[in-house]
Amino acid sequence: MKALIPVAGYGTRMRPHTLTQPKVLLPVADKPMIAHIVEKLIGDGIDELIFVVGHLGNKIEEFIRANYQIKSSFIQQTEFLGLGHAIYTARDYLDNQPLIIVLGDTIYEANLQKVIKAGKNSLGVKKVDDPRRFGVALLNKNGFIKKLIEKPKKFASDLALVGIYYFHNGNDLKNALTKLITAGIKTNDEYQLTDALQIMIDDAQPFTTFKVNGWYDCGKPETLLETNAIILKRDFSKKTYKYKNTIIIPPVFIHPLANIQNSIIGPNVTIGRDTKIERSIILASIINSESTIRSLYLRNSIIGTNVDIQGPVRSLNVGDYSELIVD
Repeated sequence: MKALIPVAGYGTRMRPHTLTQPKVLLPVADKPMIAHIVEKLIGDGIDELIFVVGHLGNKIEEFIRANYQIKSSFIQQTEFLGLGHAIYTARDYLDNQPLIIVLGDTIYEANLQKVIKAGKNSLGVKKVDDPRRFGVALLNKNGFIKKLIEKPKKFASDLALVGIYYFHNGNDLKNALTKLITAGIKTNDEYQLTDALQIMIDDAQPFTTFKVNGWYDCGKPETLLETNAIILKRDFSKKTYKYKNTIIIPPVFIHPLANIQNSIIGPNVTIGRDTKIERSIILASIINSESTIRSLYLRNSIIGTNVDIQGPVRSLNVGDYSELIVD
């Protein structure tokens, strides 16, 4: 069974990190965010992956091919005209077989095996306090979706679409996207997947919903750090570490090849491969690989790869290959 993952965006809200790395390769706990998604899909029985790539897409392809033995295709998106257009770019891979679409910057917890077994068109939803930020689903009395609204200005439903979609027949989606693009139907000047789904619903193709228990956004620095903390608490709350003259406050993830001494680390800290930390206090932060941190108090920060920082800093958002000395 196929899964399609759109990962072509520039990730502007995650700059400066996305100037040198695709957003989906930024670390969350023990691995890049895309790895959390791919491994969940493989665990649910997916045996073919289709990536729609753009900015730095070669790095995504290199990572997937180096780490997973699964059939994978990479389609280049040269125009950025909305999520509907991104999926339309991969239309040659949409056939009469079932299809799952998962957005590449959202780590999720959901029982996809149950959805696949049911074999019905179904959209992942979660109740939210402020539906104005999302596409939402309105249900009829029988529990089927009767209408989808993209970012409603007035309250219509609190069931937000969370970026996980199951289609019983991928060819049906391709036909709806073709109608959307041919007719030039845009919302907010983009071809929206929500509008293509509404075409299918209006053509009497039934859609159900399924509950997504965990939905962790990685689209901007503050939500990436929040998601990092959630995954650490879920997977590493009992993990212990020992370093010279160092206190570790869980949950944290520290790569086995990191070097730490005379420091206090945690809680909610991720430290990457070959990173060196000395005489520092670090909490609620992500420190990528091959970086050096000395004499630093750091919290709520994201530090890129190959960064050298010294000084009494409190909060930073520093991209790859940087050097910062604060007196």
